[in-house]
Amino acid sequence: MRKNKKMKQYLDLVKNILNNGIKKDDRTGTGTISLFATQTRYSLKNGFPLLTTKKVNFNAILYELLWFLKGDTNIKYLVDNNVNIWNEWPYVKFKKSKEFNGETLEEFIELIKRSQKFSNKHGNLGPVYGKQWRDFLGVDQIKKVVNQIKNNPNSRRHIISAWNPKEIDDMLLPPCHSLFQFYVIDGKLSCQLYQRSADVFLGVPFNIASYSILNMLIAHHLDLENGEFIHTTGDTHIYLNHINQVNLQLNRDVKKLPKLIIKNKKENIWDYEFEDFELVDYNPHAFIKGKVAI
Repeated sequence: MRKNKKMKQYLDLVKNILNNGIKKDDRTGTGTISLFATQTRYSLKNGFPLLTTKKVNFNAILYELLWFLKGDTNIKYLVDNNVNIWNEWPYVKFKKSKEFNGETLEEFIELIKRSQKFSNKHGNLGPVYGKQWRDFLGVDQIKKVVNQIKNNPNSRRHIISAWNPKEIDDMLLPPCHSLFQFYVIDGKLSCQLYQRSADVFLGVPFNIASYSILNMLIAHHLDLENGEFIHTTGDTHIYLNHINQVNLQLNRDVKKLPKLIIKNKKENIWDYEFEDFELVDYNPHAFIKGKVAI
């Protein structure tokens, strides 16, 4: 099994895009440097794969994953826990409504926090990840796959899809990380994610960490060892307004990876709470800002 080499795989991906990518227009109008079809592998036995060349918001990653697992699609749970990564999409929709009265994004979020009624009406993202994971046309995919891994670990059908063509048009943002599969060998659990669209500076560090946590959580829950997280990406891109940021990362020294500890064991995967996890020895370089392309 390959060592993480302090997330060198991620930095090599950045270099590959900068050196070999092609400039490409995109839906947001920002423009990208893009490659199609890449794969990186991260051992989950050699530290938790969280970037050290810039600070990554672990709390936001974990809260978002727990939000997915609970089947939630409303941003209220996230903003109540100071996670703001999904705010722009419902805000853009709210601005088009008859109730919009010039509120800023910050004022919109305060309304979401203060009013359950307002949140119910304007905080929903449509049938995005959590809905598909827990109710894909009536199928609880998380429950089914966890039971399959437990009872038939050699199956080749440990698959969860967030890409539901019937409901794509009802989502404010169609799923970027669209399908993932688990694999068990010699008592070790691994996960491969297929991501159709990969924002390498802002999104990919979150995705690597999120699915690594998910793999580690299921392994912990079922008394399995951790194997690898394998990240397979389609349109793999760096936005043109993130070039300076990724070059700054490439000029920073890498540091030792942190460890993730899961302290308790619950009855169900979706019963775990933020307090059940502990990130240890995370000492990254400073945070680097980058604008989200909407």
